[in-house]
Amino acid sequence: MRRLWDVLLDLLYPPRCCFCHNLMPTGVRLCEHCRETLPYTRGEAQLREVKGIEKCVSPLRYEKTVRESLLRYKFHSLCGYAQIYGDFLVKCIDENGISCDSITWVPLSRARRWTRGYDQAELLAREISRRTGLPCKRMLRKIRNNPAQSGIHGAAQRRENVKGKYRAVSPETIRGKRVLLVDDIVTTGSTLAECAAVLKAADAKAVCAVTVASTPREKK
Repeated sequence: MRRLWDVLLDLLYPPRCCFCHNLMPTGVRLCEHCRETLPYTRGEAQLREVKGIEKCVSPLRYEKTVRESLLRYKFHSLCGYAQIYGDFLVKCIDENGISCDSITWVPLSRARRWTRGYDQAELLAREISRRTGLPCKRMLRKIRNNPAQSGIHGAAQRRENVKGKYRAVSPETIRGKRVLLVDDIVTTGSTLAECAAVLKAADAKAVCAVTVASTPREKK
């Protein structure tokens, strides 16, 4: 019965590569061409310097099919992409020797999560947790909505846009921990830095971060 249901779903929603969006065989979500040609970051290019974060890494550059894929993931309910991204995230974490006690994510505001129906960063964090066995816990809450960072240009303006927008949840789960903070994209690092500051104010021992993709570094 389950197999029949899978077949019906594939007929209604044919499987596609999560990056190039080409049609794929049943059960396949990443084509070999994309696997080989994605804009991977290499070596030091995986690293982004972010205030308050010990090490921030990303396996991909935010361009071309990666950008299109992440936009579909965030705004078109393609939550299954998190499973594909999870492979890249865990590999990047391992390659950079990141060691943490627990995982959390950069949260959406309650209103935005309700509208979207899910929190894309939370899905990524839980995928990493599933693969690594590390506990994944809600440690942050967004207390006020603000304009999307993607619509704001310049590091100073982005820092101001997120200032004071997050609070710690259950500080006892944060105290003394090395925390891995997860998000989908890093641009200037303003959001990650603000969240790291809140975690450290709640006595986190250290904060590292991982995102699916990073944009070219902007001038300060």
